[in-house]
Amino acid sequence: MLFNSFEFLVFFPTVALLYFLFPYRFRWVLLLIASYTFYMFWRVDYAIILVISTLIDYGCSRMMDKYPEEERDKRKPWLWVSMLSNLGILFTFKYYNFFNTAAKDLAEVLGVGYAAPAFELLLPMGISFYTFQTMSYTIDVYYGRIKAEKHLGIFALFVIFFPQLVAGPIERAGNLLDQLRKKHDFNYQRVTDGLKLMAWGLFKKVVIADRLAVMVNQVYNNPTDYEGIPLIIATVFFAFQIYCDFSGYSDIAIGSAQVMGFRLMENFRRPYFSKSIREFWGRWHISLSTWFRDYLYIPLGGNRVLKWRWYYNIFIVFLVSGLWHGANWTFIVWGALHGFYQVFGFLTSKRRDMLVRKIGLDRHEDFYRVVQVGTTFALVCFAWIYFRANSIGDAWYITTHIFSGLAESAKAIVSNVDFARLKLLYIGQQIEHYALAICFILILVLAELFQRKKSLRSAMSNASIIYRWGLTYALIITIILFGVYESNAFIYFQF
Repeated sequence: MLFNSFEFLVFFPTVALLYFLFPYRFRWVLLLIASYTFYMFWRVDYAIILVISTLIDYGCSRMMDKYPEEERDKRKPWLWVSMLSNLGILFTFKYYNFFNTAAKDLAEVLGVGYAAPAFELLLPMGISFYTFQTMSYTIDVYYGRIKAEKHLGIFALFVIFFPQLVAGPIERAGNLLDQLRKKHDFNYQRVTDGLKLMAWGLFKKVVIADRLAVMVNQVYNNPTDYEGIPLIIATVFFAFQIYCDFSGYSDIAIGSAQVMGFRLMENFRRPYFSKSIREFWGRWHISLSTWFRDYLYIPLGGNRVLKWRWYYNIFIVFLVSGLWHGANWTFIVWGALHGFYQVFGFLTSKRRDMLVRKIGLDRHEDFYRVVQVGTTFALVCFAWIYFRANSIGDAWYITTHIFSGLAESAKAIVSNVDFARLKLLYIGQQIEHYALAICFILILVLAELFQRKKSLRSAMSNASIIYRWGLTYALIITIILFGVYESNAFIYFQF
């Protein structure tokens, strides 16, 4: 079930209303049934994998909890059962065919026979998200950070809680499990705040992301038809498309949970205003970046090792992050690029600081900040080419042609004579579509600039009733009039 579908428009108010009407002791049952119903809207057999994963992790965590924290050698076999089961399921459904194809290609190069068959398996929706969520739970139980959940129903609800099941945030047991036990009464302010956040997320998805998707898909599905400015426009549009698509989902997830009284972690914090790639990853998909920090980067040694090993740890984390996003070489290159950005940034930090002082940029803080944000955004956009491209070949074509023909395109825009080139610049769309897209992107940027100092929802709550409801109705009307309603799935559902 999509958040931007008519089914969810009926489903969520019904569940929320029943949640507050149900006796407290039965609410977990309602949410568990609702969550499985939500997930099975795509395919019923998807739920079987979730049930298997839930039972394995529940059983292994209970077995680990029988032994004191000091006796980790007795806990470890159960941790391995849980980890291997989860990673085995993830590998089978998401990565087997990718690695099988890579092994076959390598065998052909080496002239060795290879006959392992490919599997015709449909990737379960959101498998990477709930796998990482349950893995963090069993790891935390193993290290004694939390106690194993004894109530199977509550644990199952933790795994399949419908607001954040398919695309996060990837919640930690320490945050969500206790909340699933608490009684949440109806609170008007909390409910309206949650609904406003849901509306803002829906605006980002259907008004901005899905509108931009039409133009981005036109270029990235036919990259060799374009060069220069159209490739630049499509790449920048994709940067905003994926941000609005993914952060829009997170807003709806966090808002819908808030309506019922649950607090999910923040997943985005104005990432395109970051002054460095390191800062970007502290603001983008926060639940995943902190997961990799806590469960991969730190166990590898973090920065408490020799410098070369530190750089190695950083690079490995980003390579794995790229692979987490998809079983395709494009995602691996995307992860490698961000790993390279990070390592290169650390290696050159002192020299860059010296250069900044030498040319006097540090004396013009506002201008220097603009330069930093602009540079970071450009680097992120370049990496997005490999994230969005359908193949390495397409990505390489875009990389090598993105600055081709810029002079001719600029001349066509100024003179308005070369209509064929102008048509290419508009990517076969009407100029009005560009104007609307840019207008809504500007609204987004202005809203995020405002929120550097104060939450927009807080400002609305403290504003006069006329301003508050006027802005709310304006947002709803904009969604109705300018939304793109084709039931487009969220980009991160494929992960």
